[in-house]
Amino acid sequence: MPSHYDIVFLGHVCVDEIVHYGGPRTRAIGSAVLCGAMAAARVGRRVAVVTRMAVCDEPALAPLRQAGVDVHVIPAPVTTVMEVIHPSPDVDDRRMTQKANAGRFQAAELPRLDASWLHLAGVTDQEFSLDLVRALRAAGTPLSADLQSFVRQVTPGSGEIHFRGVPAKRELVALLDRVKLDVVEAEILTGHRDIETAARAVESWGCPEVVVTQAEGVLARAGGVTHYQRFTNRNSSGRTGRGDTTFAAYLSWRQGHEPAESLRFAAALVSLKMEKPGPFTGTLAEVLQRLAGDPS
Repeated sequence: MPSHYDIVFLGHVCVDEIVHYGGPRTRAIGSAVLCGAMAAARVGRRVAVVTRMAVCDEPALAPLRQAGVDVHVIPAPVTTVMEVIHPSPDVDDRRMTQKANAGRFQAAELPRLDASWLHLAGVTDQEFSLDLVRALRAAGTPLSADLQSFVRQVTPGSGEIHFRGVPAKRELVALLDRVKLDVVEAEILTGHRDIETAARAVESWGCPEVVVTQAEGVLARAGGVTHYQRFTNRNSSGRTGRGDTTFAAYLSWRQGHEPAESLRFAAALVSLKMEKPGPFTGTLAEVLQRLAGDPS
């Protein structure tokens, strides 16, 4: 294993049961961690994943390991299972239920890894507590989070997921060096549907770099400057994991590049990813070729 990682992704690797509108039910390994780590590894970053899951399900991690990702499993009684139902042709219209939960991460159980960046890539609010984020901030590694990890709140008993506000949002955001949201989460947390207005609001809470995704493209607010890049995908068959992949690509390219260039790179990579179901399996050369064909 490398002595140093460019990015460590922390979060549940889960089983996704997806019910497509007018189509079949599919079952596959998924999660923000899977999509993010695969994208970062495919473009040459040294990547590790720390996850909680049932040991019997570890064979499902083979795609990560085959991509060169080092995986550290904290044993849990069960692996998280997520059901995602698309009730309409709109790929952004989703109803989600958590059918099994691998449990919260505890600071004491995390392996000590030397990394340039740590990203909290949860799928619901059942993974990271505010106390954990405080502890990770105190450890000193640059830190980011996907705010879906706090906005997607699981209803006890039914497991239904509802998007709700986060009372400690200002403290949470101020603990982070970068944050990622989608347009729905941004509106819930800030009250603003316009993503630039929402990004400015999140920035004002103390985070210097904010990324917001929507169906048409992605916005970054960094150093007081707003950047926006449209997606160029030719179909949306691989829409699941769009935001997770976008932010992982952005984090990967930000190690050595400015925000605007990193945003263009992320939009190109995720556009390729959305044209094929599953995590990104392309190459850096393919991303650069897509960039060359879209000089905007």
